[in-house]
Amino acid sequence: MTARVAVKVQPRAKAEGVAGRVGEEWKLRLAAPPLEGRANEACIEFFARGLRVPRSAVRIAAGAASRHKKITIDGVDQEALERFLREASH
Repeated sequence: MTARVAVKVQPRAKAEGVAGRVGEEWKLRLAAPPLEGRANEACIEFFARGLRVPRSAVRIAAGAASRHKKITIDGVDQEALERFLREASH
């Protein structure tokens, strides 16, 4: 099973976390700057830690050079991912 999610990343945020939905995407605030792949690494770490999966299970499938990213997470079903995002946004 593989879950998929579209996120809009806000790098250099003061507080990290999910800031709710923006259209079809989830807004993800990250403290890391968008330099040298640091925001991408922080994005992967955020999902791996929050969903308790190995970092290797989380991939940026599209948008590595953009704020709009498509993330895939192996070993997590879509319902569990959506529940995690809803809970993280409160």
